[in-house]
Parts: sequence; structure tokens; C-alpha cells
Amino acid sequence: MERDDGGGGGLFFRGLQNRSHEKTKLRTRKSTLYLSPQKSTGRCGDLGENIYLVLFIIALRICNCFLVQTSFVPDEYWQSLEVAHRMVFNYGYLTWEWTERLRGYTYPLIFASIYKILHLLGKDSVHLLIWIPRLAQALLSAIADLRLYSLMKQLENQQVARWVFFCQLCSWFTWYCCTRTLTNTMETVLTIIALFYYPLEGSKSMNSVKYSSLVALAFIIRPTAVIPWIPLLFRHFWQEQRKLDLILHQFLPVGFVTLSLSLIIDRIFFGQWTLVQYNFLKFNVLQDLGSFYGSHPWHWYFSQGFPAVLGTHLPFFIHGCFLAPKKYRIFLVTVLWTLLVYSMLSHKEFRFIYPVLPFCMVFCGYSLNNLKTWKKPALSFLFLSNMLLALYTGLVHQRGTLDVMTNIQELSYNNTNVSSASVLMMMPCHSTPYYSHVHYPLPMRFLQCPPDLTGKTDYLVEADMFYLNPLKWLYMEFQNDSQLPTHLIIFSVLEEEISPFLISNNYERTAVFFHTHFPESRTGSHIYVYERKLKGKLNQR
Repeated sequence: MERDDGGGGGLFFRGLQNRSHEKTKLRTRKSTLYLSPQKSTGRCGDLGENIYLVLFIIALRICNCFLVQTSFVPDEYWQSLEVAHRMVFNYGYLTWEWTERLRGYTYPLIFASIYKILHLLGKDSVHLLIWIPRLAQALLSAIADLRLYSLMKQLENQQVARWVFFCQLCSWFTWYCCTRTLTNTMETVLTIIALFYYPLEGSKSMNSVKYSSLVALAFIIRPTAVIPWIPLLFRHFWQEQRKLDLILHQFLPVGFVTLSLSLIIDRIFFGQWTLVQYNFLKFNVLQDLGSFYGSHPWHWYFSQGFPAVLGTHLPFFIHGCFLAPKKYRIFLVTVLWTLLVYSMLSHKEFRFIYPVLPFCMVFCGYSLNNLKTWKKPALSFLFLSNMLLALYTGLVHQRGTLDVMTNIQELSYNNTNVSSASVLMMMPCHSTPYYSHVHYPLPMRFLQCPPDLTGKTDYLVEADMFYLNPLKWLYMEFQNDSQLPTHLIIFSVLEEEISPFLISNNYERTAVFFHTHFPESRTGSHIYVYERKLKGKLNQR
């Protein structure tokens, strides 16, 4: 059997063999394109991203969680963790919002579930009660970050997505808020994830039921969450050809299910049927009674709030607004609409506009993507400025009100005579967390500050009465020595004014905690802990 190299038949079969070999190679390449990347890049389940990217962002947000050791606003504890602690352990304090049924139990129920699991496992130590909810919130924020990156990769390309992702990760305000147990944080998380399913031109993940469900859940948790979504919902309705089908078969069923779920949860814990979303909107929007906690001029968000939240991203945001395609105008409309609506309310806070920050990051990312000559200096400036601000606000500014709780924890668990110990916090109302950061039924008291719901013109809360004349208030409140608390917690600015009371009742400063470099009228730079010493112990010293 000789091989014929020169015959036509040999050439024919050789050509077939070559073509067959080429086809085989093409099929191999096709297989490589569709199968290999999953093995080499490791797509992570429903998140749909590289496993290393997923692990990176989770690790970053966990670090973020532990590098935020300061307090921001009272709602971080009093509207979530304190409520959850009372739900599970049957002791604690509920603020007036809960007695007036302005808040719903849906959000605290998340943390109550965590507390219950820890309790059943016998692992409900105070440190786990503090950190596990925050780690859970950090994980949810990491998922939202990944969704924002995936969305931009669908709408544009990987390069633009990376710049938007970079802006999102190095935002100082996002770093400051995204691991806190605030309803605003959950509102922002749900807004980003809902945006991933929102019908935008170029999106491959659009799903009306999913995004409307997430928006409805955000509304249940915090009713004002619907404000940024009003332009987006109106746009969807306007562009939808089957409008009646959208309302009857998607929006209404989703709204009915989520609202029913909220009603049932609140019925269980309030003991009566309550539409907390209406009560919340009535109090804060229709009656504008939130101004009791402070008011600002109408332009505050434009002149101070928004620039502060954006920080050094602001010039990139403005630059990106001129560069981004027309399809992103709805994002800009959403930002401006939200700022305008909140500007009409008297009470204003930075955290209220946190949910629009991810929309701004899209424009910032476009700005960075189009920079040529100054890109490296711009990136360095953006990263360093935000990192310094994030670390300062997360580790230094307003940390005393959390640090002092460790002193109370030690009092609860180490004091041999803890049954006779008691604590009075003579500070602005709700300055510190409460039983969620002590986890012991220690008698504690703070200065009350519920708003007047009766319309009295000369109404004064307990905290205001105290600060009018602290010394007089103390002598009138504690006419009997047996009523005196064993421990007092005060800001440093109060010490000199009440020193006669401290001396006459044998109080001795036992601990000092740094709080802030920017003290205000009632908030000092340090927090002092005073302990009442018996005369016998004083003589021994």
C-alpha cells in the first residue's frame, strides 16, 4: 500500500482532510469562546460577574464596614437596631415615631431575624449584635455595586463601566453610608438593583416585575423612596405601548402584594391594622412637621447638601452631564427632580439625597472616560481626596458616642454590683445608641425630645428644658440622693456649668472619649463619664 502524493485523488482526499481539520478547529474555537471563559473567568451565579471581581467588592465592603467606627445620625440605631432588639429580647426603647405608628416593622424585621438566629445559636454577644447587621448591610451594598457595574457594561462597554465603578467605589459619602443600618442605605441599595432591571435602551436585563417589586419594597421601607422613581416610572409608562397591560398585570399586582405584606407585618407587631406609609408621608410631607428637628433654606441642597455629598466628584459630574448620551438625560432629570422635591421640605439632611448618588456616578464615569491629557492627575486627585475624607469621617469625626458605649458594656458585664448601677445621658436627644449596643437590662435614661403633636405654642421638650438651665434642672430632678444615677455621661461643654452638682454629689470623672474636632453649642469635643463615689471610697483614695 503506497501513498500517492501526486495523484488527483490524493489531492482530493487531502483537501477534504484539510477542510475537515479546519472545521474541527473552528468548532474548537467556538467551544472555547462559549465554554472556556466560564472556566477561566469563573462567572459567579446570579451576579453574572467574574468571581474575582465579586470577591474583591465583597472584601472591600467588609473592610469598609470595619473602617467606619463613627456615628452619623440617630436613625442608624433608633429606627432599626433598637427596634429589632426590643422585638427579639423584649426590652429596650421605642421612640415616639413607633408609638405614633409612623414607621414600619419591615426593615427592623431583617435585623430582628439576625438577632433571633444569634440568640437561638447562643451567640448573641453584644459585639455580634453590633457588627453582624452592619456586615449584612455591607454585603447588600456590594451586590448593588456589582449591579451598577453590570448595568453600565450592558448599556455601554467595559471601559465606561470600569470608570463608573471606580467613581462609585471611591465616593467618600458612599463609603461613609453604605454599611450603616439606615433606611436610606437600604433605599439606595434597592434603587441601584431596581435600575439594573429598568427598561433602558441597550439593557439586556430589563424586567418590569422585578424592578417594580424592588421599588415597591423600597417604598414600604421608606415611603420617600418613590420620589426619585417618579420620573423613571412616568418615562416607562410613556414609552410603553401596552400601557393598560403594564398597569393591570404588573404594577397593580406588585403593589398589592408588597403593600399587603407590609400591612400584615405591621398588624402583627402593632396589634392593629396600620398604613404606616400614609402616616409617614402625612407627618413629613403634608404637615411638614419634620421641621421640628431643624429647618434649612430652600436652596440648601443646591448650595450645600448636594456639593458636600458629591465632594470632589462634583466637577466630573458637571463635565459628564455635557458628554453623556441623550438616553441618560432621564438620570439627570431624576437627580434634579429629587433635589427640587426635597428642597420644598423644611427639614433637610445629607442622607435624604443619598439614593441619587449612583445616578451621578454614571456622569462622573463618562467624564473620566473622555479625559485624555489630565486623566492620571484627575484619578489621583479623585482617589486621594475621597480616601482622606472617607477615613477621617469613618474613623475620627463623631466617634465618641460609640466609644462611650464600650464603657457602659464594661459596666454591665464587669461591675460586681451591677444591679445598683444606673446611667443618665445628659446629651442632645438620641446622641448615642441604646440597648442594642449594651445588650443588658441596665437602667438607663436620656433626655427626651418628642415633637409637639397637639399644637401648643409654648411647648418645650425635656432636652430643651434641661439646656435652658442644666444646674437647676438637676437639683429639681434629683432632690433625693437615692434617686441619683451611679453614672453620668456628658459632653465636655457641659462640665463647667454643672460642676457644683458634680462636686456636691461626689461624682468623679472616670473616662474621657474624643468625639469631634468641630464641637457645636451642645456637642463638645470630648465625652466625659462621671461615676458617683461613696464617701468611704473617697476617703480611702
